[in-house]
Amino acid sequence: MNKYIRFLSLITIVFVAVLFTNTISQANEPEIKNVAESYEIRALKIPSYMELAGERVPLEKGDVKEHMDRELLVNTYWQSNGLLLIKRANKFFPVIEPLLKKYGIPDDFKYLCVAESALINIPSSKGAAGYWHFMPATGREYGLEVNKNVDERYNLEKSTRVAAEYLKRAKKKLGSWTLAAAAYNAGNGRISQRLKQQKVDNYYDLLLNSETSRYVFRILALKEVLGNPSKYGFAYDQDDLYTYPNTYEVKVDTTITNITNFAKKHQVTYKDLKIVNPWLRESRLNNKSRKTYTIKIPMN
Repeated sequence: MNKYIRFLSLITIVFVAVLFTNTISQANEPEIKNVAESYEIRALKIPSYMELAGERVPLEKGDVKEHMDRELLVNTYWQSNGLLLIKRANKFFPVIEPLLKKYGIPDDFKYLCVAESALINIPSSKGAAGYWHFMPATGREYGLEVNKNVDERYNLEKSTRVAAEYLKRAKKKLGSWTLAAAAYNAGNGRISQRLKQQKVDNYYDLLLNSETSRYVFRILALKEVLGNPSKYGFAYDQDDLYTYPNTYEVKVDTTITNITNFAKKHQVTYKDLKIVNPWLRESRLNNKSRKTYTIKIPMN
């Protein structure tokens, strides 16, 4: 019995010693906080009033509010994409804004361009190309040259003119800028058909496919976030933003057999020339018709 008691006493002493050591060790370790204690994912407060091109968004409707909430959340909490859009907007909006004004299109439609392409010249999976994402047939219908050698859908100035003409036609046909924006995504015919079938006269009362039902709300969200970046937590300095390179223009009405040599003649690289002239799709300009092209030359 005495041996058993001494054994239990020894076990107790060892247990207390280990517990005391662990307590001291834990006291010396830094406190590890849960991520949630330092980072909050907050629900967003939807603005009490929103509009597209002067046309009010009926946020009092439950489904409209939910759609708007979804797009605001996506464009706020996809932070890397949001910051890239802000940076690119500083580069391209100074080109787009005066053109929209010149063609009589509300300034808000610059955000449609963002919604279409994220302001990068990457074709869609369906073959739409350029900053305004035109299909080849649509580009040709509105007077753009579209082929393997020259694709003017990639010309920002010319494609902005085409976007303006398309939106004007849609507005005249459908009666509102909001429906014109929806038609940019789904087509005039389809929107007209849905309005007639469902016996309504505005976008917010239409039941559409998932892409078009999100489309206008995405434009509105981009307008809200890019127009008020600090309100949504985006912080940056002016020199963090991208800028469009200074260029001058050269008129060309002949074939350019080698664009690298043409660029070198103007003291720039092939790469720098193609960056500001993405509509030149190959390493030469065929120009069999002797058309006059305007080529931008970056300033050193």
